[in-house]
Amino acid sequence: MSTLTPVTPFSVLGLSYKKADAHIRGLFSLDQQGKTNLIKDAQAKGLKSLCVISTCNRTEIYAGTSDYDLLMDLMCAHTLGDKETLQKVAYFYADDLAIDHLFNVGSGLDSQILGDFEIIGQLKNSARLSKELGLMDAHLERLINSVLQASKGIKHFTQLSSGATSVSFAAVQYILSHVQETSDKNILLFGTGKIGRNTCENLVKHTQNRHITLINRTKSLAEKVAGKFNLMVKEYGQLQEVIRKTDIMIVATGAQQPTVNKNIVRTEKHLLILDLSIPRNVDPNVEDLSNVTLVHLDNLTQITDEALENRQQEVPKAQSIISQIKAEFYEWCHSRKYVPTLRALQDKLHQIKADELTSLSKKGEVVDAVSVELVTDHLIQKITNQLAHHLRHSQIESDEKLQLIQSVFQLNIQGND
Repeated sequence: MSTLTPVTPFSVLGLSYKKADAHIRGLFSLDQQGKTNLIKDAQAKGLKSLCVISTCNRTEIYAGTSDYDLLMDLMCAHTLGDKETLQKVAYFYADDLAIDHLFNVGSGLDSQILGDFEIIGQLKNSARLSKELGLMDAHLERLINSVLQASKGIKHFTQLSSGATSVSFAAVQYILSHVQETSDKNILLFGTGKIGRNTCENLVKHTQNRHITLINRTKSLAEKVAGKFNLMVKEYGQLQEVIRKTDIMIVATGAQQPTVNKNIVRTEKHLLILDLSIPRNVDPNVEDLSNVTLVHLDNLTQITDEALENRQQEVPKAQSIISQIKAEFYEWCHSRKYVPTLRALQDKLHQIKADELTSLSKKGEVVDAVSVELVTDHLIQKITNQLAHHLRHSQIESDEKLQLIQSVFQLNIQGND
């Protein structure tokens, strides 16, 4: 397997569940507008490539630079967090280590729940945003596509994501193990994004409960989810009223500030609240109420089961797939360094051809220009291809070979893509 190292600067700055608790992750979380602002700021500061992801478990900046301070400043300028806090929990990887990290994140090997592929959708959307805003160069685009290819291969050829171990399933497991007569309880699901939808499906499947009410700021989204299971939907303005009749409340909204607090939770019943949101969408002050129990995402993901043990056995297979695709990516990286020289050589050979044709014309010799063009262009392409093959497979140091070719043909190198 190739041990080549990348030739383009690349690094990642981030924080995750490993060192940052839910509160701190919330401070450094980014919504879509926040990502957009950060990308535009990076572009204004001269960066050529950058992609940022922000999930409930991590916020990370991937960029074509090794400037740690610049990435720290970008992260802090567009979130609610400060540099002192970030320095305590952040990690920074460059070049090989940064590439390894991105592959592990995209493949689910670095997820809070092993094999959780929720991050892939985020990575696709973030890459699309960077490309739309003009901050996605060929290197970063190829790298992210390679990570997506590895993720797809792992899903197809391994059992790394088999079994039910998602956050939504963990929430339902918690309910089943801590609440008696679950099927008779009134359950409120507040938020019907991806986690909310998955939670709803797990609730219906595992609790046999049909007393489930859905509320979402955009009612049509809640109705779409409810329709699949014949559940009740209420208006967002009825939230407080519905809470009064609720035994179990699951909060999975994407709001940047808490949407549930003790002033909203006015009920005489005992209420279990599960907050699956990052940033936290339930204000801790609800625990001032003696009849309320609050459980957060980080507590739920500590649940382990047989499925996780089975997934652990699939890790070597996943790593093997990553190694193969990563080696192909490195080969591509190194082939790119030859492109300027090969292009310059082609230009030089075409110029030589043009000069020779001009010389023959001046001498009055009759030349079949079309035939000459076809033959010489074919020869130039064959010479270039042969040289490219030699550059890729020769054991001689590539930089020395490039310098020799440039010197012999007196090439004018314009730079890479």
